[in-house]
Amino acid sequence: MKKSLSRIVVPALISCLLPLHQAFSQEEPLEAANTIFEELLPNYHYEYIPDFTYDQVAKRIKAMQTGMPFELNDRIFSFIQYFTVRNRDYTKMVLARKDKFFPMFEETLLKHEMPTDIEYLSIIESGLDPQIKSRVGAMGLWQFMPATGRMYGMHVNSEIDDRMDPELSTDAAAKYLKSLYRMFGNWEVALAAYNCGPGNVRKAIRRSGGKTTFWGIYDYLPKETRSYVPQFQAMLYILNHLEEHNLILEEPTYPIDYDKVRFDRAFSLEKLAELTDLCLKDLEELNPSIKHRSVPESNRSMAIRVPKTKSIFLKENLAWISDSLGNKPNNVLLASSQLIEVTPVEKAISGNRITYQVKSGDVLGSIASRHGVSVTQVKEWNNLNSNLIKVGQTLYIYSGKSQPSTASPNRSLAENTNSSGPKTYTVKPGDSLWIISQKHSLSVEQIKRLNNLNTNNIKPGQRLIIG
Repeated sequence: MKKSLSRIVVPALISCLLPLHQAFSQEEPLEAANTIFEELLPNYHYEYIPDFTYDQVAKRIKAMQTGMPFELNDRIFSFIQYFTVRNRDYTKMVLARKDKFFPMFEETLLKHEMPTDIEYLSIIESGLDPQIKSRVGAMGLWQFMPATGRMYGMHVNSEIDDRMDPELSTDAAAKYLKSLYRMFGNWEVALAAYNCGPGNVRKAIRRSGGKTTFWGIYDYLPKETRSYVPQFQAMLYILNHLEEHNLILEEPTYPIDYDKVRFDRAFSLEKLAELTDLCLKDLEELNPSIKHRSVPESNRSMAIRVPKTKSIFLKENLAWISDSLGNKPNNVLLASSQLIEVTPVEKAISGNRITYQVKSGDVLGSIASRHGVSVTQVKEWNNLNSNLIKVGQTLYIYSGKSQPSTASPNRSLAENTNSSGPKTYTVKPGDSLWIISQKHSLSVEQIKRLNNLNTNNIKPGQRLIIG
């Protein structure tokens, strides 16, 4: 009945429209009628969705070149159907965003000697949205919780949230995933641990009777995690077989080419855009970790990403731009992580006491090393509670036999014993450079320089110099 009705209604509608051409130019009556006809009829959009079978997909997966091989099963196949048929719009959305982030993901993963296919995990985590926040407070492309973000060196506060920074969060995610892989020796299980935590994975291994594969512990994992890894594997397959599923990207999104310019004061992004004719939207997109469009006061200068087309202008005119932004320069404190070559010291020697004035680029570690003393001694002689020092600050350093006694006899004996050689630490199971650095009031970069390390990789039993 529907078919016959449409055959009757459409000709009737056209016949009603034909007299309308008299209101238009005699030269274009048909075009005018056609325009009105198109506006009145609904605009249908048809999309071809190819059929596929389980066996076809299994063969494609078997032939895939991937650093994270897997075999098809019913669970994975159901998610392939979901993302290619029922929720194609989601797949198209992430497909449009992938060229914006995947080149950076791949560079970071290769730097950490990891399979580049891990980049597809961010699709499951965030849909490639760097500012998305979960109901439990996880944020960014890799959905870090605040505590985990801070553990990997990211600032998370009311003004700055580095979890939204694509580069910083990707580097942190790579480090965390690599540590989980070392822990479990299996990428599927490492991904599960990334989702539900290593504690839940260990519990699942125990409950399974000691099985160590994802599908071996599958029934003992949290419900969300049981879907998490198969979704990742489904997306890994789909984005390597887009044409087979007619998922063709028409308008990709590419990243803005940028440089970093370092500013030493608080300012608003609106003010910077106004002064330099920069696009405010571009500044926000390049610096997603900055909340409220405002760079806060800090004890460190802050690198701002700016479009590369404007970077030379900004660098050449940084002095007047900074002054025009308003606010006083930050009182930049020199953290122990800033290991810069020390300028020649100026000494005013009074007996065995040296008076030293802190200069730009100085850190406690380099000052202590130059004078043949330990950081602990310098802190005790100057009543310092942390490793932070300020440009222009006066430090007292003692050398020779007449150094003042600031500790009990037993403690002094221990320090004198240690002063004959470097202070060392033996790496224990579960240690990381970050954990060790926090125990000994050092930075990760300091430990790496003291031990000539090119990576953050350490192993139990390894001896590290820490002072």
